Amino acid sequence: MKIGIDARFFGPRVGGGGLGRYVSELVTHLQKIDQRNQYILFLKKENFHECKITNKNFSKQLIDIPWYSIEEQRKMPGIIARSKIDFMHYPHWNIPVFSKVPFVVTIHDLIMLELPHSSHASTRHPLVYGFKHAGFRIVLENAIHRSKHILTVSNYTKSKILEHFGVKTNKITVIPNGVIPPREARSVSLTALGVYQPYFLYVGNAYPHKNIEMMMHAFSQFHENHPYAQLVIAGRRDFFSKRLEKEADELGLNSENVRFIDLPTDEELAALYKNASLFVFPSRIEGFGIPPLEAMSYGTPVAAANTSSIPEILKNAAQYFDPDDIEALVELMRQAADEPDRFTNLVKEGERLAESYTWHKTAKMTLEVYNNQSLL
Repeated sequence: MKIGIDARFFGPRVGGGGLGRYVSELVTHLQKIDQRNQYILFLKKENFHECKITNKNFSKQLIDIPWYSIEEQRKMPGIIARSKIDFMHYPHWNIPVFSKVPFVVTIHDLIMLELPHSSHASTRHPLVYGFKHAGFRIVLENAIHRSKHILTVSNYTKSKILEHFGVKTNKITVIPNGVIPPREARSVSLTALGVYQPYFLYVGNAYPHKNIEMMMHAFSQFHENHPYAQLVIAGRRDFFSKRLEKEADELGLNSENVRFIDLPTDEELAALYKNASLFVFPSRIEGFGIPPLEAMSYGTPVAAANTSSIPEILKNAAQYFDPDDIEALVELMRQAADEPDRFTNLVKEGERLAESYTWHKTAKMTLEVYNNQSLL
């Protein structure tokens, strides 16, 4: 078979932490295990050379078209049709509506449906956001109903797809994400990053559903009795993270107390994970959630919200708290700082759990879907 993959999200630098990582690791590991099928990887200019070909059955094609754009809908169907592929794999819901080529789609979450329709979740004017949301619904419904098969990353997201769209349960295959094995970070200086111990760590974007404001309020209370502790927030600097910086200032927390690290490298992330007293994951809604598993792989204890897919993925390897219970998170921070031995068994369980999520398994299960002729 000749398979196309929309790899425009390839790499965390271009596609963002979770989705960019998913695409790059899937492509990398498919090249290691599939010697039979032919592949065309459609890439943007920014990541065309970043994607390395290691398997003669794989080739690259430049398709420098922004996602979520009119151009995506207008131009991609023709480009894909001319490539003469048997089917496409779209790793996200932004499918060209008028494309006639059969496709498999990965739906990571339905956060835009689960969140309240509010301008607070967007940088746009409420009216513009309304049009954007309506367009999202049209494209998503097309992806769900016209796809030959749906891949998703958790049973939680599968249940939400069934709830909102009523497709047959056997049309959906749950394939969990993987975790990259721990890296060495000998050349990274925390001091150079403006980070000092003890510190609590969050890694990811700063979208409203991530509930970072609640974490900052908890840290503000904790900080009153632990003035030398630090909160580190690592991710892409954007409108939402700038809003958090303003929130920190209003709480009386300066840049020494709350440290924002913009787009850390993999080596910097390794150092941040390894030396944190506690990794905090306060998100209200997640389709999967890779960062807490990465933290576990470095032997760092994890405190996470007890919502959506998070308990399904992290199992009994995390301490859980209600995402609205500030006092509960303050107490977990206190325990991590003052009684770290409480987390010894949790850390061991976390390391075992993280090892069970591999990108090799993700690619192998995905390839099984590709090769199932009855699905396509």
